Amino acid sequence: MRSAVARCMSATTRRRVAVHRHHSRSADAEENRMNVTAGPLAIPSETGESFDFGGFGVRWKLEGHHADGRFAIVHHPLAPRALAAPLHYHHNEDEYSFVLNGTLGALLGEEVVIATAGTWVRKPRHQWHTFWNADDVPCEIIEIISPAGLENYFREVAAAWGNVDRFVDINQKYSLEMRFDSVPELCRRFGLTFPTM
Repeated sequence: MRSAVARCMSATTRRRVAVHRHHSRSADAEENRMNVTAGPLAIPSETGESFDFGGFGVRWKLEGHHADGRFAIVHHPLAPRALAAPLHYHHNEDEYSFVLNGTLGALLGEEVVIATAGTWVRKPRHQWHTFWNADDVPCEIIEIISPAGLENYFREVAAAWGNVDRFVDINQKYSLEMRFDSVPELCRRFGLTFPTM
């Protein structure tokens, strides 16, 4: 499995991955924000750490503990024609994507969905799916993850970026199945690119 992942990842579009971490508060203020579980909470647009996986990014916005574990929210910026992930299958969570700008493409089971700004897309657990930027301009979505927890998956993958063996272990930890062999066909079928680890 691990060698198949390495072959698949190396066979896809090669890109350099830039890490962008934004910390707009001091360490003390960040610790206090992370301990908030009740009461009002305002999150400015540029607040939150972020990571760019090479065309698919994540910006952490609302942590699971802010909603008693019921949900978490991240933003996903997508470069033009970027595939976010191989076909994958969540055992534990549903995802709800709101298109802020651009055009989102999604494969939900066998159905292709194209969503423009202002549209919601539900990606339910127990269904093979993937998504991408379906246009030649940037796209950004708000992703609601329910229940919370998967937001930390992205942190662990970012910390292990480049380590294929660790990536496989993280997927198992979060009960997330991925069909890495789907990437070349998805890229061909929809005219997409995908980063290497």
